[in-house]
Amino acid sequence: MKLLFASILVAAVLPLAAAAETWDNAPLIDQNCSAKYTLKDVDTHTRGCALSCASSGFGILTADGKYLKLDDAGTKKALAALKATKKQDHLRATVTGQQMNGTIKVESLKLD
Repeated sequence: MKLLFASILVAAVLPLAAAAETWDNAPLIDQNCSAKYTLKDVDTHTRGCALSCASSGFGILTADGKYLKLDDAGTKKALAALKATKKQDHLRATVTGQQMNGTIKVESLKLD
């Protein structure tokens, strides 16, 4: 009986691990500019602007137009990818991670 109670208590206290999700070909945009662009015009947002606004952090626009912020590690990955690319606009990425409360805990990020 004690073992059963302990198992139930542990199951109730420990949160379930969130499953990783993948967002393919998602527009990558800095947080400063995220409210200025829609899915229709986000591909005109430039690499130069994204780099100059990098201190605000990065996120992606989902297929329904919702902005999901990247965590600090994801922002660092996005910044490194933007610095390495020669693309000047149409900044799209494939992001894998766990989304919670509008923020993605990024496991991987690759510019498309």
